[in-house]
Amino acid sequence: MMAVIENVNVLLEPLRAVLTEMGIFLPRLAVALVVVIIGWGLAKLVRFTLVRALRAINFNVLTERAGVDRFLAQGGIEIDAVEIFGLVFYWTVILLALIVAFNSLGLDYITDLLTRVALFVPRLIVAMLILVFGAYFGRFMGNTVTAWCRGAGMQDAELLGGLAHYAIVVFVVLIVLDQMQVGGDIIRQSFLIVLGGVVLALALAFGLGGQRWAADLLERWFPRDRQPPR
Repeated sequence: MMAVIENVNVLLEPLRAVLTEMGIFLPRLAVALVVVIIGWGLAKLVRFTLVRALRAINFNVLTERAGVDRFLAQGGIEIDAVEIFGLVFYWTVILLALIVAFNSLGLDYITDLLTRVALFVPRLIVAMLILVFGAYFGRFMGNTVTAWCRGAGMQDAELLGGLAHYAIVVFVVLIVLDQMQVGGDIIRQSFLIVLGGVVLALALAFGLGGQRWAADLLERWFPRDRQPPR
């Protein structure tokens, strides 16, 4: 009889261990689900509040004038930059809720992975702000250069304004990539190589085979018989 009881205990021991583990895991799972549900609701609230706040301060007007919304529309994206900011903060809150949930379950590897992703989000937000304000500043400077060149009587005012605009945009994009730590020195060195090649090509054109063209171009921009603007 004792042998039978011992055999039954041996057979029931794995079941007891499983039930014990389930008794420990199920409350943690319930807490994790509650955290995710609360995080989802909070994320929707944060997104709604942020989008309303950005539109209230006319941030959408800034992104529209900077050309960001038109760029997104050309890329097939149906939402504007304000909605993208809302989505970024929405998924940030969801990510934080998932970190808390997985941490309560004791899944350290997943928690560490999500934490690394969460640490990248602030750099992404700063990069987006730099891109928006930089694009707006580039368009503003391009329009300013165009207006000044027109006032000076230059025939290629729009060309020079466009060059100023896109030069600033390229510089801003490099800052954004550096902020997001994408490419690093490779992108910067490649840009410097391309810029140096362009400058060298222009120098050779002006110095060797393009004296007449350069003289004609300078005469168009600054005619000798024109009175300087006061």
